[in-house]
This record gives sequence, C-alpha cells and structure tokens, in this order.
Amino acid sequence: MHEVESMLQAGTDIVLHSCCAPCSGEVIRKMKDAGLNITIFFYNPNIHPKAEYEIRKSENIRYAEKLGIDFVDGDYNVQDWFANAKGLEKEPERGIRCTMCFDMRFEITAKFAKQRGVNIFTSSLGISRWKDMSQINNCGIAAAKKHNVQYWTYNWRLDGGSERMYKIAKSEGFYKQEYCGCIFSLRDSNEWRVKKGRKPITICKEFYEE
Repeated sequence: MHEVESMLQAGTDIVLHSCCAPCSGEVIRKMKDAGLNITIFFYNPNIHPKAEYEIRKSENIRYAEKLGIDFVDGDYNVQDWFANAKGLEKEPERGIRCTMCFDMRFEITAKFAKQRGVNIFTSSLGISRWKDMSQINNCGIAAAKKHNVQYWTYNWRLDGGSERMYKIAKSEGFYKQEYCGCIFSLRDSNEWRVKKGRKPITICKEFYEE
C-alpha cells in the first residue's frame, strides 16, 4: 500500500497489533529503526488456555518495557471468541475460522487506533510462515476501512525478516509457543504430533535458547 508507506516518516504514530513477543520482535526492531512511534496493542482472545495467554502477554510486556514502548492490554473476551467460532471447530488452519479470528482481532485494533487518534495500524501476525499473508492483509484492510484508518500491509518476511525473528527470540530467551494459540490449533497440533510419534505440547515450558 504505497499510500500508507508515503505517510510513514520518523515520528509517525502507529499501532502494532502484537500476537506474541517472538513474532513482534523483528517487527518492532524494523519500525524503531525507521523512527516510528509505536504503541503495542495486545488483543488475542483466541489464545487458550489462560495460562498460555498470560505467558505470551507477559513476554510481550517484558520486551516492550525493555525498549520503552507503550503497551496496551486488550480485553480477554474469550467467550465472545468461542461464540464466533461456533460451527467452525473443524475448519483447517488458514481456513474460515482463521479469517473470523483475524477479523475479530483487527476490528478491535482498528477501533483502538481510531480512539487514540492514530491513523495507521499493522500486525506482527504476517511475519509467521505458518500464516497466509493475503488472508491477514485482507482482514486488516477491511477493519481499517470500517473505522476510517489505514492498515499497513508490509511484508515483514522480506530481507531475512523471518530469520531475524528467530535470532531475536533466541537472544531474548522468549517463551517458545508451539501452536498458533487457539484450542483447535492445540488439538490439531497434538494430533499431528501423536501421528509422528512425538510427545504432546507442554504448555508454558519451552523457551528459545541461543
């Protein structure tokens, strides 16, 4: 989106929807290098169980405080998320359940940005190779249009972004989540592990190491 990029100059305010510290580490680094004024908005009611949600949030807060970046904690309205997911329990990763999830999170993020008087928001979700970037961008653009703000569709994977993401995660010793976040992702990930003869995911135990 050339229109958005033309607005991005040093000192420009931007809201970053962050899904977790590992994914947002490289995104934050790149935006800080560009001199952007970042507010992290953590709104992820999809994450299950609550202990997983809390450790992902606390890691994000730890990194934000280290860098002196404003961090805002959104509501954990998990019951609303489950209500929206009803009937989509068997949908595959990158399917319509994920579209619903992105729509829900970006709707609240766009509304937050508008209330803050910030005209641009983006998300760290797109840096993950497990995600469909077009799906994420379409949801972001739709939410932005609804609230008369702009969604920045920058490809954070470019120029080694994905590799730096893991490098930062290791250097910071971030918590290493092993599934997307929702209960259905956890279910599917564990089913795949069992088929491969691997142990099920252990919540809140694994951390990145150098």
